Amino acid sequence: MQTCVERWVCENIIKLLREENTVPFMVRYRKELINHMDADAVRDVQMNYESLCSLSKKTQSIIQTLNKDGVLSNELEWDLRSCRSADELDHVYSPYKKGSKLTKARRAKALGLEEAASALMDSPHTLDLSVCSCVKGLSTVEEVATGVENILADMIAKDPETLTYVKTLCERSSITIQSSVSKTQNKSKDFDKFHLYFDFTCNVQRIQPHQTLAINRGESLKILSVKVNVPDRVKTDFTTWCINNRWRPKTFARGELIALIRNAVEDSFKRLILPFLTRSYRTKLTCAAEKESIAMFARNLRTILLVGPVRGCVIMGVDPGFRHGCKIAILSQTSQIQHTDVLYLYSVRRYSVPYLCSCCSISCTKVVIGNGTACRETESFFSDLIARRFFHPLDVSYCITNEAGASIYSVSPEAVKEMPELDPNLRSAVSIGRRVQDPLAELVKIDPKHLGIGTYQHDVSSGALKASLDGVVQECVSFVGVDINICSEMLMRHVAGLSAGRARSIAEWREQKGPFINREQLKLVKGVGPKSYQQCAGFIRLNPQTLHSMKASCDQPAAPEEKPVAKKGKGKSTANVPPSFNPLDQTCIHPESYHVAQKFLALVGGSVDQIGSAGLRGCVESKVRASSVEDLASTLQTTPETLKLVIDGLTQPPGFDIRQNFGQADFKRGIVSMNDLRVGTVLTGRVDNTTLFGAFVDIGVGRSGLIHKSKITMDKLPVSQRRRSLALGPGERVEVRVLDVDTERGRISLDLIRVLQ
Repeated sequence: MQTCVERWVCENIIKLLREENTVPFMVRYRKELINHMDADAVRDVQMNYESLCSLSKKTQSIIQTLNKDGVLSNELEWDLRSCRSADELDHVYSPYKKGSKLTKARRAKALGLEEAASALMDSPHTLDLSVCSCVKGLSTVEEVATGVENILADMIAKDPETLTYVKTLCERSSITIQSSVSKTQNKSKDFDKFHLYFDFTCNVQRIQPHQTLAINRGESLKILSVKVNVPDRVKTDFTTWCINNRWRPKTFARGELIALIRNAVEDSFKRLILPFLTRSYRTKLTCAAEKESIAMFARNLRTILLVGPVRGCVIMGVDPGFRHGCKIAILSQTSQIQHTDVLYLYSVRRYSVPYLCSCCSISCTKVVIGNGTACRETESFFSDLIARRFFHPLDVSYCITNEAGASIYSVSPEAVKEMPELDPNLRSAVSIGRRVQDPLAELVKIDPKHLGIGTYQHDVSSGALKASLDGVVQECVSFVGVDINICSEMLMRHVAGLSAGRARSIAEWREQKGPFINREQLKLVKGVGPKSYQQCAGFIRLNPQTLHSMKASCDQPAAPEEKPVAKKGKGKSTANVPPSFNPLDQTCIHPESYHVAQKFLALVGGSVDQIGSAGLRGCVESKVRASSVEDLASTLQTTPETLKLVIDGLTQPPGFDIRQNFGQADFKRGIVSMNDLRVGTVLTGRVDNTTLFGAFVDIGVGRSGLIHKSKITMDKLPVSQRRRSLALGPGERVEVRVLDVDTERGRISLDLIRVLQ
């Protein structure tokens, strides 16, 4: 397993991981140790490291098992320790597994022919093929020779040098993977979905990840039959190399003995090595495809979590439906539920005029419609009302949002706890509205697998997928930051260094003792030890406005009670926790760097009370222009990376949110149909979902168009996105050209013109 990361960086990452540091903490606060790598790259190293650790543990476990069974030899142990992948390890170990059929080689060894096989290679002139007529397998010269061949074939197939050579031969050759209709298939309902693979052949170097996963799925459904084709030239070259080099007897051997070796080599290749190569290629292709699919899923998740929130307006969330009506929820500017109702589009109750008029009285200007059943009809309904100026004088607009997972969340224990009085259908409407008000806070409540943002998610390793998605959620929540006094317990548990238990303890502490005054008070919470505090502190925010309003409405003083210092090992001491607010606690600056921030403020002539102000920003910019960041860092005895973070924290405006640099939901007032599209028309749209074969874009016609991956070229992408194969993600605004419109099948083909910044 190799990475394109320098050795010293890998060593630092492994050391940090062993010290229980989280990826978000490393990426933000240990940049100099990881060479400024992003979270994805760090997780790649982490994944490879964990895979190697797993392989090492598995190897050691197998060695202990074989030693206990009394079949471990020095040669076998060497072969096991030489394995560089799980496939190689299984290849060597499989004959010795309990319950496995006794192999030809082991049967021959049981007859005492191992010494003869060794003699054939080391000193052919001493070889004795003695016959024992009363023993099956030794009764004729042919049986003895066959036994020696079987032992030799097994030795060849497990020899590390031989396996390396045959892999090198394959790398120089055109290895293909081929799929065809399975002879045992029974025309299932999914049969036609795999028509592209009924007669499919592709070089293993050029096959696409989505093709690999599709073939695997077809094979698992017994619709497809799959095989790996290795050219005959590989066998010829391999046989020649073995006989003339690696498996050439050390001294002169008679012609019949050379023929015996040739037979062993050919048998080893056909019976043992070729199946191993097939398994190896299938595993390698599947792993690469799974990795790409998981990476695509993770990128899509990150993009939708970081969509900019729509703040400062009252929102109507609509869960569309026919028979059971459209479930509607009115949400205040702070996401509080103000009203809920059900609106029937096609019945005598279609126009709930009094209810809709009430929307005007509470200044509801944004309508968020879920993209499920009856979405298009609901959109048409609201578009018609807007066109007829029904909401006048309000300027009402609407948007369509992905409602995947809303129904599942609405019946979850978390939703019941949060909205106990509401019907599950109305909870869905609330969730749909909140997804636009604050996407991150709402979407973390839902299992990412239910958000409809990935492909082949049921065909990849569930453990690897969960680990990757959990890491992305933690990364997004941490980098955005949470206001510790108002964030939900669900959101808090995803902060780096925290867990469900610690988040619950923080929420209980907050309920019992009032709002947190500063970050230091986190140390008083049960379960938050020094390491947890170090990891989470920089991602926790204390908003002075929130704190002021909560203190004003709180009957009890917010500061913690002064208690005597606890005895060693019992409870937590409040002796070293200050009772006052620290302005630095509202920034991204980590408490471990507060002394640097204070010294820097003194250097530029500022104070903590000026954080985020134009005056302080001017002083900082002037100082940095006069003296470089590197020189200032040297003066302050810190690293340039830490100083840059301090400068960002001091100059960013209060309440700064990294999501303000990302796009928000697109609101509109009118509806356009697919029939209005013409080839060549240039449109703007927003990416709905990214797959391994392209990106689906919502262009506002009720059906997403597809930009095939061949149209997503590097020259059309911003420089920041020209890496790996992950070009576009959900939420990104793009300019596209219509290439083809197939109204019968409801398909729209698009060409990417550019990504809109």
